[in-house]
Amino acid sequence: MTFDKDKILEYYNKISRNTLMTTLNIEFIDAGPDYLVAKMPVNPSVHQPMGLLHGGASVALAESVGSAASMMFVNSEHSEIRGIEISANHLKAKREGIVYGTARILHKGRSIHLWEIRITDENDNLISLCKLTNMVLPKRKIED
Repeated sequence: MTFDKDKILEYYNKISRNTLMTTLNIEFIDAGPDYLVAKMPVNPSVHQPMGLLHGGASVALAESVGSAASMMFVNSEHSEIRGIEISANHLKAKREGIVYGTARILHKGRSIHLWEIRITDENDNLISLCKLTNMVLPKRKIED
């Protein structure tokens, strides 16, 4: 199977419509065979009360990009992804601008994927460092 970056980005941005990713203005912008990148604007809608990027918004970006990245490795007709653990170290404050979440695979097993997600700003400053564990499950039939 050939890697088609444009198709992957178009697909992930399409399935993200009307979800938390829309609420947070997360957009998938780059992909490779072992990584995925999304961006999120930093403005008052993702601030905590002190006017800084909310750690929860950073974690939402990390889980969004890491979970989507796992989907690149499975057949979505037969498997689905569930995040089962996430951790984050918030290292630098951010008040405005853009942050980028870059997910890179650390371990790709048949049932477990481990990702490192680096959240950086426009100047490549490390804002948060996250680790996400995803489980690969057989796709369940949706009951009506």
